[in-house]
Amino acid sequence: MSDSPSSIGKASSRDQSSGKLKIFLGFAPGVGKTYQMLEEAHRRQRRGAEVLAALVETQGRSSTVGMLEGISIAPTVSLKSSSGEVVEELNVPAVIEMAPKIALVDDLGHVNAPGSKNSYRWQDVEELLKAGINVLATLNVHHLESLSDSISDILGNQITTSVPDRILHEAEEVEVVDVTPRALRNRLERGDILPLPEIQEALDGYFREGNLRALREIAFREATNRADEDLLEYRKEKRIEKPWAAKDRVLICISPTRSSLRLIRRGWRMGQRMQGEVIALHVLDGSSSGEREQKILQEDLLLCSRLGIQTETLTGPVGPTLIQYVREKNVTALILGHPERSRLQEMMKGSILTELARELKTVDLIVVATETITSQK
Repeated sequence: MSDSPSSIGKASSRDQSSGKLKIFLGFAPGVGKTYQMLEEAHRRQRRGAEVLAALVETQGRSSTVGMLEGISIAPTVSLKSSSGEVVEELNVPAVIEMAPKIALVDDLGHVNAPGSKNSYRWQDVEELLKAGINVLATLNVHHLESLSDSISDILGNQITTSVPDRILHEAEEVEVVDVTPRALRNRLERGDILPLPEIQEALDGYFREGNLRALREIAFREATNRADEDLLEYRKEKRIEKPWAAKDRVLICISPTRSSLRLIRRGWRMGQRMQGEVIALHVLDGSSSGEREQKILQEDLLLCSRLGIQTETLTGPVGPTLIQYVREKNVTALILGHPERSRLQEMMKGSILTELARELKTVDLIVVATETITSQK
């Protein structure tokens, strides 16, 4: 059970005929998201709602298994994972046919096994919502798309599965399920989260207290950002007026010569915090681009699309083109990677960063590191 859950609601941006999504958000496995979701399910069931466990992962925990008593369970689909293990996946057509008032779905960040109707569980949930079924679901904060770089830096390894941030932002309600890092480590040591052979490795890895403190802070920050969004939406609905500063506009410079994914995620999050507009700009400077460059640019543009970032392409020398665009669009913050020019090139042609700083004195210039991730000790 969680120590201190807090709930944040909003007016849904989905179609009125769609189901409503409530997310139980946690900073790590074992904080009590599934238990809290089942408690909510029982409350709603006592109020007369038909509840169906579409896919609930108890992890064999007796307390969680006990909470499933009295709740109908939907049939699942048995499939082989990529490692050859037989796993149970959400049976989307069966749940839609059963048409419950509320469906329970664990782990939105889950990657479905080959042969599933959808590649990701969050896509399964979107189908249920479109069918008019309300969904209670769980999510660990490290699965959010825009946090991939930050979480990877904290944990020392790459996050391979992600959930689009819009899933969290479009949810009708988000409840933060929280325990202290020390309490969570105690649960792990007692064997309440993982099997005995895996406990010490987890304590030395993901569940290090420093990691948990950082992840917990991120989860609270996401909740705070969500609360800010809800307040802004409420003010708009109620037509509450007050003087507003000029709209912030963040410009991300993407380059086909190396990945700009970190820049894009940083820019998106900055725009979210400032409630501003985010644009990604690619400047074609006449240099030839091969297959590798095209692949890098395609990946950058795909991430922009997933995050809902507007993209533009201009032709011309990089420095002057950027300066003109920033002035025309009233950009307030410019995000770019470390310059790739050598010292000799900068002496011969000048530094783009120096040129931007000289010409754009009222614009925040943010230079983002592009170093590779190294393991923590």
